[in-house]
Amino acid sequence: MTKKIAILTSGGDSPGMNSAISFLVKSALSLGFEPYLIFDGYSGIISKKIMPATKFPYNGIASFGGTAIGSTRFPEFKNEEVQLLAAKNLKELGISSLIVIGGDGTYNGGYKMHLQGINVIALPGTIDNDIEFTDYTIGFDTALNTIIETVDKLRDTANSHRRCFVVEVMGRYCQDLALYSAMATGSEILITNTNILTPEQVSQMVLEQFKKGKPSVIITVTENILPNLKEFVAKIEELTKITTKGLEIGHPQRGGRPSAFDRILAAKMAMKAIELINQGKSGLAIGILDGKIQARDITEVVSIQSKKTNELVIKLNTINQN
Repeated sequence: MTKKIAILTSGGDSPGMNSAISFLVKSALSLGFEPYLIFDGYSGIISKKIMPATKFPYNGIASFGGTAIGSTRFPEFKNEEVQLLAAKNLKELGISSLIVIGGDGTYNGGYKMHLQGINVIALPGTIDNDIEFTDYTIGFDTALNTIIETVDKLRDTANSHRRCFVVEVMGRYCQDLALYSAMATGSEILITNTNILTPEQVSQMVLEQFKKGKPSVIITVTENILPNLKEFVAKIEELTKITTKGLEIGHPQRGGRPSAFDRILAAKMAMKAIELINQGKSGLAIGILDGKIQARDITEVVSIQSKKTNELVIKLNTINQN
């Protein structure tokens, strides 16, 4: 194994990625490694957008959102010929280890590189919190706080005008952003992929809330659940005769300065990754379980679909109806 380590971010960006990059570089340098940065994800390996990290201002990026080295979705990487070329390009540069930061697509790409003989370590960087064997992913906490701040502001104006708001949050097919933001904001109704409600059911719940004297109702929904947010909102208003507004928070959930939690989580995971490479280990995914930074075989992580229970969702809906 050579002393050259490459770092990339891939897929959707998440706050805290820059902290991970910064600490990966600093930790690598402290142990005598030569860190390299790959720009624009896996496509950067193919186009050879690779440079020594020491030529990049890695010390000044930890507090910024997004990813300073760029990220792309690169579906062509599913082709074995592309994977072979990527491995060849890295080996020609003398790079034997690759650290990837991203979600499940990034993990799958890392696993493929592992099969091609590259030493791979994966860090969970996604706001969706949908990676197995980790309680939290880098960026989840910041995105959660962005949602909470937005819903708190909506609550102020909703209370003033006795209105109902339907708020759609990101998360892809994972309900964590919706679940925990609803818990933190007191959202009266929660709709997720494990708890799908019809407009008629929701309307009845909304009416019951206003009958109890509540000045507003917030409905939190995970993306990819409603066929059409605008039509859903219109139906709720039609059935309840209560002014109802819809908001898709969208990409601001991915942006913003990372929270202290995400910066520290990213730093700890980065240091663990370099420590493992220094021990000659590879094919691993970093996670945090019960407050401890741990490593799991990447094969296990990519082979298991994230499982989420609806028990807490149902319990929260029941509690917030009171």
